[in-house]
Amino acid sequence: MKNLLKKRLIIPILALTILFTGTAFKSDFFEIAKQIEIFTTLFKELNMNYVDKTNPAELMDNAIKNMLNDLDPYTKFYNEQDVEAERIRRTGDYTGVGARIKTLKDKLLVIEPYKDYPADKAGLKAGDEIIAVDGTVIDGFEGDASDLLKGTPNSKLEITYKRQGKTNNTTVTRSEIEIDAVPHFSMIDAQTGYIVLQKFNEKASLQTGYALKDLKAQGATQIILDLRGNPGGLLNEAVNIVNLFVPKGQLVVTTKSKVSKYNQTYYTKKDPIDVNIPVVVLIDGRSASASEIVSGTLQDLDRAVIVGSRSFGKGLVQRPKKLTYGTQLKVTISRYYTPSGRCIQALDYWNRDDNGNAVRVKQENYNVFKTKNGRKVFDGGGVFPDEALEVTKNTAITDAILNSQSIFDFATKYYYTNKIEDISKFKLTDADFNSFKNYLNTSGFEFETETEKALKKALEVSKSENLDDDISKDYKTLITNLDNSKAKAVENNKKQLINLLTDEIVKRYVYREGLYEYYKTHNEEIKTATDILSNPSKYNRYLN
Repeated sequence: MKNLLKKRLIIPILALTILFTGTAFKSDFFEIAKQIEIFTTLFKELNMNYVDKTNPAELMDNAIKNMLNDLDPYTKFYNEQDVEAERIRRTGDYTGVGARIKTLKDKLLVIEPYKDYPADKAGLKAGDEIIAVDGTVIDGFEGDASDLLKGTPNSKLEITYKRQGKTNNTTVTRSEIEIDAVPHFSMIDAQTGYIVLQKFNEKASLQTGYALKDLKAQGATQIILDLRGNPGGLLNEAVNIVNLFVPKGQLVVTTKSKVSKYNQTYYTKKDPIDVNIPVVVLIDGRSASASEIVSGTLQDLDRAVIVGSRSFGKGLVQRPKKLTYGTQLKVTISRYYTPSGRCIQALDYWNRDDNGNAVRVKQENYNVFKTKNGRKVFDGGGVFPDEALEVTKNTAITDAILNSQSIFDFATKYYYTNKIEDISKFKLTDADFNSFKNYLNTSGFEFETETEKALKKALEVSKSENLDDDISKDYKTLITNLDNSKAKAVENNKKQLINLLTDEIVKRYVYREGLYEYYKTHNEEIKTATDILSNPSKYNRYLN
């Protein structure tokens, strides 16, 4: 009887022990349960009693998204369609029309057709505005209209689109699309191999390894690895790519979390392809996450020279968690650290300014770390290149112009008004740049500086304190001066803006593949990298 009683007591005690020690949120369990109960009752009462008809799914979707917005931009809720899109991003395989598409309120905008894929074969070009798919009008369509382009292989769809104001029709036959992680590799000269790594999907290390072997077979004795614009992807693929250049058993990255099972160390596990071949890695402000693991680790190990501009600064790791009804939560579970011990996270999402924007880690708060050879490197602001090129660094004005789509739209206009016979000799002139500046002035492009925001706030305060009469006059003068300064800022960033315009225009004529060929003879970062590699003493000085 005593044993039976003891067993009855032990079972609930064990259950409680597991409950309060086996979960990451053990100390917050009662508070979490309380808040869930409050929300459940509120949601029920709201949907039952609100004066107008509500949409429970929409309300919940907005509630979840707003809750996650207070965390970081990488912690996201995915519905069933989002889960499929994430699978495509991870694997690089899907069935569709083979084009990068931007979904707008009243149309689907073709950003980039992939060469020899269905959209390209059907004659669609960058800048085309898809207004209907199989008779379904995009304007007013409920849901993600880009889903209309997906379907089974070999199925056909009728597309109505506008090009330069004229309405056209075409038939597209869907096919299986394979997005390469390495869209291009080739020889720049007799010694220098060039590899473009565009994304870290499941094919990344396999394709990069193949490219490296192929280039070495062609005679490459030095390599340029281009990670510019690469937003990252799978952490394991980053480790495997580092492994191509460093020995088995080398520490690549460490992850640290409040949940002990996510505290992991990642070492290289395979035999490398070449541990001695000189390497230059190209990065820019859009190189993030896995790109920063590769560039930061190779820098820490003094295994490559990094060229370009400071990387994005994403030192956070996410993991998908399955939820009910086929949905998912992609949640930030840890921070990652390169071999020297640094975390290159640049934005502090747990401290925000008055506008709710994450605060950038200040340079005075960076910590110093040492590479394998004792060189100084820093955390807190992305990966800093060993050779920084000012022309590759985005400024506030260039970011605003990119975000406004002005460069894309100007390139579309340029393509249809200019015939280029030999793209290898293409170069934008001063007259072209003046045309672009005029386009910015007439297209409605607006750029509000932080100074303008501060002045507007000061004016509002002055009105509330009845001090605005004289201040309003000064305000107008300051705004006029600021407008003049912004015009100068466009001119001051002429070289970078010409590079961005050139990239977009070249793609219109010879696709992305042709852009990489164009880079080999015109791109400043590649010229700098080739110069470093061609001078062994110079290359070694960077690493020592």
